[in-house]
Amino acid sequence: MPFKISDTVTWVGKIDWELRTFHGEEYSTHKGSSYNSYLIKDEKTVLIDTVWQPFSKEFVTNLKKEIDLNKIDYIIMNHSESDHSGALVDLMKEIPNTPIYCTKGGVKILKGHYHKDWNFVEVKTGDTLDIGRNKLTFVEAKMLHWPDTMFTYLSGENILFSNDAFGQHYASELMYNDKVDQAELFQEAIKYYANILTPFSKFVVKKIEEVLSFNLPVNMICPSHGIIWRDNPLQIVNKYMEWAKDYQENQITIIYDTMWNGTRRMAEAITEGIKSLNKDITIKIFNSSKSDKNDIITEVFKSKIVLVGSSTINKGILSSTAATLEMIKGLEFKGKKAVAFGSYGWSGESIKIIREELIKAGFEIINEGIRELWNPDEDGLNRCRDLGKDVLEKI
Repeated sequence: MPFKISDTVTWVGKIDWELRTFHGEEYSTHKGSSYNSYLIKDEKTVLIDTVWQPFSKEFVTNLKKEIDLNKIDYIIMNHSESDHSGALVDLMKEIPNTPIYCTKGGVKILKGHYHKDWNFVEVKTGDTLDIGRNKLTFVEAKMLHWPDTMFTYLSGENILFSNDAFGQHYASELMYNDKVDQAELFQEAIKYYANILTPFSKFVVKKIEEVLSFNLPVNMICPSHGIIWRDNPLQIVNKYMEWAKDYQENQITIIYDTMWNGTRRMAEAITEGIKSLNKDITIKIFNSSKSDKNDIITEVFKSKIVLVGSSTINKGILSSTAATLEMIKGLEFKGKKAVAFGSYGWSGESIKIIREELIKAGFEIINEGIRELWNPDEDGLNRCRDLGKDVLEKI
């Protein structure tokens, strides 16, 4: 149901309460999500972004209740990914000549998705569009998180439409940052950053510094997923700056998979060793075959040291360990240390493979790691406890 967020701006998006995975099966959305689209009614009428294709017809139907589609003067696509552009095909059947404002990269991607030669208008940083009492200013935001991404700033109302930046996969009918559960909000925000934006952190810092240098007043930040930031909206900008600079908390994360619990017992003994020297440090332990992979990645993002363990199988490592390491490698974490461990039966290649993958991922290896034959006995568990102590001493 549409609702006004300012004198001229109405939210016309869709809350997706049932969504549980995103980017195919790559991202878990325990709290659902929303696809935020915004309608600006000034002397000119502007639609910013649309919704995901499964909700396309519903979106167009609801938009017709809000406005005569022929009165929409401009469409702005801040980002071409399907969850934002998915309703364009149905919408453009109704208003085929309406100009679509986007970056040069946006034109390329929209054509690649939909194979339509719509009335595209390319924009770049600093370009403006007068719409009456207010003015729109476009700011390219390449690799936040796609090459085509841009922000749109509405002067007068002082609203930044930031698309994926500053968003969360978080469904709430309350829709504003000051009205929702703060623990839920910031957990979903850091998860979003850790799993999606981490590889682009250098671009995040550069773009935020650029936008702040404009000294634009910001009354609201309206992302394309999740809630709208209206109470101290720059707090999420400050968080992004913090997260973008090799973020760490006082935390160690241990990730393992196990066949007959030998590697699990090793993980627990390593934890005992760490705790014997420091009871205040946070330790998170995950069985990667039973835990949500994006929740694991969020904890890796927060950690100083990561320990990864696996049993050896067929001269390799268990599949959930391999998948987790592949995700870690792609996210290009910076400034983190790591150690490998694992149990084995006869060949014992797992820790070498894990160590090599961690090196490829950019982690500093601080201990050659440990492997234990079959099910570790008390001496083996003591070796694991000693490893935990050594790890803590090297923070």
